[in-house]
Amino acid sequence: MTLRYENVSFTYPGASSGVFDISLEIGRGELLAIIGASGSGKSTILKLLAGFVKPDRGRILIEGAEVSALPPEARRLGVVFQSYALFPHMRLWENVAYPLKVRGMKKEGRRAQALEMLRRVGMDMRADDLPAALSGGQQQRVALARALVFEPRGLLLDEPLSALDAGLRVEMRDEILRVQRSAGIATLLVTHDQEEALSIADKVAVMREGRLIQLGTPRELYETPVNASVASFVGQSNLWPGKIAGAGLVETAIGPLACETHARSPGESVIVFVRPERVEPVDAAGMVEGPGSFSGQAAADRYLGPIRRIDLMVAGGLIRLETHQREPVTAVSIPRDAVRLLPAD
Repeated sequence: MTLRYENVSFTYPGASSGVFDISLEIGRGELLAIIGASGSGKSTILKLLAGFVKPDRGRILIEGAEVSALPPEARRLGVVFQSYALFPHMRLWENVAYPLKVRGMKKEGRRAQALEMLRRVGMDMRADDLPAALSGGQQQRVALARALVFEPRGLLLDEPLSALDAGLRVEMRDEILRVQRSAGIATLLVTHDQEEALSIADKVAVMREGRLIQLGTPRELYETPVNASVASFVGQSNLWPGKIAGAGLVETAIGPLACETHARSPGESVIVFVRPERVEPVDAAGMVEGPGSFSGQAAADRYLGPIRRIDLMVAGGLIRLETHQREPVTAVSIPRDAVRLLPAD
């Protein structure tokens, strides 16, 4: 059960926004998350696969067959919306069984199948309740059960957890992953929550202005972004303009940093990228002068429980760091292997 986009483009009528030349594939049992700023095109990607809009160019395939011209109901895809979209007058089992009803299954069969799906999401004991009696997280479980009850060829999740509070989002994303893995179904997740995407997705696609900027595993996106745009969007980051000073050395406004320069030439402009958790607090009294060593004063010190997020003002600018250390931080070291060089453009 593979879901595929081949060079797909779509522009909304009377507007210049849309998506352009998108190629993606989601394999059997794989979960692909799409992230991006508002208006980047991530929801349009889902609408194209669901059949809510049709591509201007390119092809959409399910299990190798083109479905670009098919209506949504003919694509056999389960969809979970941000609003859950449960029928308020129907009992839970009736909500879950509704896709089976429209497909002509008899009442006894569809009730049995709906109860089994409710059991899989831990809601079978509430089968005769109405949606109004449920919490947001419970309604989301029922919506997930309804999307999977007819054994769809793919699962589409449109901001499924955005209406839940932070603690419940963590619980429900683990539940979604458990059910998705159990079903072994190709799944597309659209989300604005980077942590959600990085924590459960096999691959993550980053969209910007309707174009796919980077596709990779969560680790690839976090540790080796292709450019400064991805680096700044995914997680926290230090980004400084720099110039190659020589083999293994880059010069920045905050000072020189040792790094792997590869084949770059002296004088070449780059963007220097360092994750805050790779910046190491050191004892100011014993600090060794040289590339990657800095002292300064904390401009901001945010206590976040497990970590502190500190903005350290140094002579040439600002260094962001994250640390478990509780003592005051006035000096830091940036190791050679923490530094990545990105294209200047």
